[in-house]
Formats: sequence, C-alpha cells, structure tokens
Amino acid sequence: MTSASSSRDTGTSSVDDADIARFDQLAAQWWDVSGAMKPLHQFTPVRIDYISNCIRRAGLSDMRHPTLRLSGLKVLDVGCGGGLLAEPLARLGAEMTAIDASQGAIMAAQAHARQQNLAIDYRATSSEALLAEDGYAGRFDLVYASEVIEHVNDRNSFLSALAGLVRPDGLVIITTINKSVPALLGAKIAAEYLLNLVPRGTHEFDKFITPRQLVSECAEHNIAIDNITGFVPRLSGGFRCSSVTAVNYGVCGRRVS
Repeated sequence: MTSASSSRDTGTSSVDDADIARFDQLAAQWWDVSGAMKPLHQFTPVRIDYISNCIRRAGLSDMRHPTLRLSGLKVLDVGCGGGLLAEPLARLGAEMTAIDASQGAIMAAQAHARQQNLAIDYRATSSEALLAEDGYAGRFDLVYASEVIEHVNDRNSFLSALAGLVRPDGLVIITTINKSVPALLGAKIAAEYLLNLVPRGTHEFDKFITPRQLVSECAEHNIAIDNITGFVPRLSGGFRCSSVTAVNYGVCGRRVS
C-alpha cells in the first residue's frame, strides 16, 4: 500500500509550473517503457548503481547483504516522477518518502506501487513545503534528486531545502546534465529535435549546470561534495558509470553541519 498527501502545495517553492504542467500531461506514460519515459527507464539501472555505491562508500548500509540491504534507512526522493527510483530502493528495504510537484506523476506512482504491494509515502508537494512541515527538518539519512535540478526555477532555494531535509552527516545525491557543448548537442538538440527521444521543450540549456558550479553551490549550503561520476552510454544499450562527465553526471556528498 502507499500513503500520500491529498493536496498539492501551492506555497513558495523552486517549482517551474510550466514544466510541471508538461509532466502532468505525460503522467499516464511513466511506466510505459516504450513511451516518452523510455530514456529514463534506460537510465534507471545506472542511477540505482550510483546511489547504491554512494550508500556503501558512506558506510550507511552493507549493500552486499542479500536481503533488506537498506533496512532502517530513511530516504527521500525529490522529484520522484512515477517512482522509477523509489520502487527499487523500497524493494531494498529503504523507508521511502517520495515527492513531486506533479499531481499526475504522484497518482501514477501511487497506482503502480499499489500494484507492486510496495509501501512508499508519495506526496504531491515541493521540497521547500516539505521542509516547512513539522518533523521533516533533518529527518532523512539520504536525500536525492535525480534529473530534477535542471528543471527548477531557483537552485538556491532548492539546494537549501535539500540540505535542510537531510540529517547532519547524511548524504545528498544529485544527478543532472552538464552545461557543455556535448550536452547541448546530445541531451537537447539531438534528443528532442532529431531523435525525438524526449518531448520537445523538456530541457532548457540555461538551466544545465557544470559539475564545478554544482559543487560550489552545494558548498554554500553545507553540502560537501566528495564524489563526481559521469554516466555514458553502453554499446550494448543502457548506461555505465565513467570518469567522463561531458553530458550526464552525478554528485554525492554529506551535509557537514
């Protein structure tokens, strides 16, 4: 079963309303592996690998244990969409809370989790609004935002909320798109206009961010990044972790105060 807030937050947040409206229109396609979300489905395994590696490296859980490897770990998925990452982590035993400003995405996530008999606390809200609720400041061992920060209107507010939601010494993980010529050509022009891999208008190049800039902005919010990993396509399909960060990459660090 799943539980969720029945109302969507309308307070001050970093949410881009136009972007959310676009995702609301795609809500029914979240679990269609051949539809508009196909690139995210292909990208999910490497994102789970990266999150797992960060957890193991930080000593938060023994990821080698065959069952309930994340048992007792309080995890927040910010910008969860239809639950593509929340579900695998819930199966690993994490106590999952997952939020998204798209009501349609949350409804799709809830419906799919019910079918899978997974207990995930899905809520249609923003990170800033969740932080303002009683009991959520410093609540989580791990907060991650995967393919989200390139969609927000105010990175400063967004990163401040992530830092506020994770406990001191807890982990923050962000995956996103580099602000580079290869990313412009591949993740924007080719993906949206030439290959039609994602709907046109999905990304704004001005909102992309370089690893160096993201590390600097995280530091301003007491998130000390100590890992930067790139994600590159496999010849056989899907993606793998790499030192190449030209297009897709992830960062991981701890809240230091």
